[in-house]
Amino acid sequence: MKKIVFIFLFVHYLVGAQEIALLKYNGGGDWYANPTSLPNLIRFCNQTIQTKIKQKPSTVEPGSSELFSYPFVHMTGHGNVVFNDNEVKNIRTYLTSGGFLHIDDNYGMDKYIRKEIKKIFPNNELIEIPSTHKIFQGPFSFPNGLPKIHEHEKQKPQAFGIFIEGRLALVYTFETDLGDGWEDEEVHNNPKEVREKALKMGANLVHYVFTN
Repeated sequence: MKKIVFIFLFVHYLVGAQEIALLKYNGGGDWYANPTSLPNLIRFCNQTIQTKIKQKPSTVEPGSSELFSYPFVHMTGHGNVVFNDNEVKNIRTYLTSGGFLHIDDNYGMDKYIRKEIKKIFPNNELIEIPSTHKIFQGPFSFPNGLPKIHEHEKQKPQAFGIFIEGRLALVYTFETDLGDGWEDEEVHNNPKEVREKALKMGANLVHYVFTN
């Protein structure tokens, strides 16, 4: 099954079907937060790193077979997250077969999402991703690692990952709020340079997925 799914994803890359999706999860959390963030990130990537991603992101549920249509899936929110047994199995198969999930804590998700990640990978620990990793090296350089975009608890921004046979399959960004930086300028009134840092970091994640 894993090999079949991997081949499906690989063919998806080859035919140039570049799409990304937003994960619609259960549990009561606002999965739909930051509605302008992904469209803005897509536009930035298409303009700066020569991707050809469909401008309107799709929405996908964690238990759906449609999950395997997207090499890059984004997840955000402020509150509770619950994956049932079928969803846990489906996400695990997706990630171990070549898929990628970016989880961006929009403040308040942390205590919930860590438990759900543990359900997906009970034998894997979230590991802080070092600043020497590819996602911080290019196309845009972040020598100090994850940038700080939106202040919540005055903690340092951290990027955690789940690695599968050396491949970074899941990235969890904490105390940075990249999605806020991707939103339209008037939503959070972030300075231009802060928004650019957020978009560049997002572009690095997209680049990693489409080139590795």
